[in-house]
Amino acid sequence: MGKKKLRVVLDTNVILSVLLFGGRLEFIRKAWKDGRLRLLFSEDTLKELVKVLHYPKFGLEDEEIDFLIYAEILPYAEVVNKIVEVNREICRDRDDIKFLECAVSGRADYIVSGDDDLISVGEIEGIKIITPAELRRILK
Repeated sequence: MGKKKLRVVLDTNVILSVLLFGGRLEFIRKAWKDGRLRLLFSEDTLKELVKVLHYPKFGLEDEEIDFLIYAEILPYAEVVNKIVEVNREICRDRDDIKFLECAVSGRADYIVSGDDDLISVGEIEGIKIITPAELRRILK
């Protein structure tokens, strides 16, 4: 019996780490390419990712960013269009609300983050907020 494909929202720092540095988080890319994860994005979370990929410190050309978005991410992702608003008081960092709304709207199984503000929320509407290390254990 095959395992269920997990629906996950990765915060921007986690997906950046996977895309640009791999290393200990390479298992996440392998899992989405193997079909064990379905990445969920909203327009806002995708816009943030593209904006951050353009930061000069990463030294990426437009073609490299397009490759990352159109070849490495979108074929394995679902963009959630209808966004359900959540209580903005739930999270200390208002910039993180977009990840919570994406997860609720896309019926995610998990939000994966290393951000203390998101992790401190713990859970929203039955969706657990976990670290990459916890995701590794779940995928084993």
